[in-house]
Amino acid sequence: MDPSLLPSLAWFAHIAHHRSFTKAAAEMGVSRPALSQNLKALEKQLGVKLLYRTTRDMSLTEHGQRLFEAIRPSLGSIERAVRNLGEMRDEPAGLLRVNTSRPAAKMLLEPRLAEFLERYPQLRLELVMDDGIANIIADGCDAGIRLGESLAAHMVAVPITPMLEMAVVGSPDYFRRRGKPATPADLVRHNCLCYRQSSSGAIYGWEFTSPNVDGHDFVVEPTGSYVTNDDEGTIRAALQGVGLIQHMEFVVRPQLDDGSLVRVLARWCQPFPGFYLYVPSREQMPAKVRALMDFLVEKRELLRTRPRRR
Repeated sequence: MDPSLLPSLAWFAHIAHHRSFTKAAAEMGVSRPALSQNLKALEKQLGVKLLYRTTRDMSLTEHGQRLFEAIRPSLGSIERAVRNLGEMRDEPAGLLRVNTSRPAAKMLLEPRLAEFLERYPQLRLELVMDDGIANIIADGCDAGIRLGESLAAHMVAVPITPMLEMAVVGSPDYFRRRGKPATPADLVRHNCLCYRQSSSGAIYGWEFTSPNVDGHDFVVEPTGSYVTNDDEGTIRAALQGVGLIQHMEFVVRPQLDDGSLVRVLARWCQPFPGFYLYVPSREQMPAKVRALMDFLVEKRELLRTRPRRR
């Protein structure tokens, strides 16, 4: 179909509905001559006469009546769709697709699903798990959640956690058998369990910052008897005393609190920018995206890292 026909067909439907150029022109906010000229152009383009017109009366031809009956339901559907878009712009509703890493989903979204969906009952939330940096527009997502240090400078992003820390942890039983490392250099004598990133296939390197004045950053490549692309799997292995893992402190905080895991090398793990919610643009932000952003910012203070033990 020629898209240029759509405006003229909509104008024709208004004329046919009112059976009056004057009333249709007034409703649409255009002049009567402009409406008349538009209809003449449509008739010429279609090659049929749509209206009989006299100085006093107007009626539809057989072709005009058939066309009006055919397009009226479709134009009504378009009008309802546009009206629904306006309602969705003002009220959070519809499908909200969020691209996120598994740790972020586990700690930031899943524990609060019930509260969020109860607050916005017209929303449907879909989480797309992805360890890499996603192109949320190409992937058809409304927003993404990633660590601040991995986002491009031009990205529109809002922090949804405080500064975070990595933590090297192991079970009390492991440390009774193998002792505790005093520096990252001591890790060569320990079973450091490996996490393989699903997006790149690379083994995640353990990141440290020197507590000395220079404060330089460096990476230790872990070598151990267990490799997995499931971050929760590394935690379960550490709980069994298999070896050490490095994970975000707030993810293993429950195990640190109950003593099933013990932290080491805390002085070598400095704070870094936490998770951000990022979106394609601030302009005309959908209400559903704004609702998620406001909700996660509201919950941000609950994730404050505990004072570190020195």
